[in-house]
Amino acid sequence: MIDRRTTILDAAVSVVGAGGARALTHRAVDAAAGLPAGSASNLFRTREALLVGLVERCVERERAAWVEAVDAAGPASPRALAAALADLAVRQVTTDRDVTLTRCAILVEAATTPAVRDALTAGGQDVMARAVALVASAGSPTPEADAAALAHWVFGAVLHELANPSGSFAPQAPLTALVQRLIKE
Repeated sequence: MIDRRTTILDAAVSVVGAGGARALTHRAVDAAAGLPAGSASNLFRTREALLVGLVERCVERERAAWVEAVDAAGPASPRALAAALADLAVRQVTTDRDVTLTRCAILVEAATTPAVRDALTAGGQDVMARAVALVASAGSPTPEADAAALAHWVFGAVLHELANPSGSFAPQAPLTALVQRLIKE
């Protein structure tokens, strides 16, 4: 059974995913969650607290997607790494579109809200640690640098697809080429 906090934060993801960060209000979240007015503010007294909770929920959901798409595949070769990252990127613009749009909106909030920036940094460190381990397992001689390059490429490709949908997002070939340049088989 999903607890009230998760229900509220998933509703917040829907609100921000559909309307951007400006749409995030306690009242909008209550309505999206189908809960009585005041429910979100009972758990998250301020907008900043709601934003921090939103970051934490996005990190939870993205971690689950990573485990399903990447860790489960256990890429041990550059080609498998590229395939897993391409699958994850496609998921970010399709199945998990609201979460990805929310993450993008939150990045702007982080520029002016230290608590949001701190929550994003903590979540990002976890993701990057997983990426470094994954890239190392695929044979990278410089896993920290290669993981950062791949993460930035994937984020840029996903952001571009969200902003300018092509209808045929297929990151497999360019990701494979990039991985092959970074990690020689």
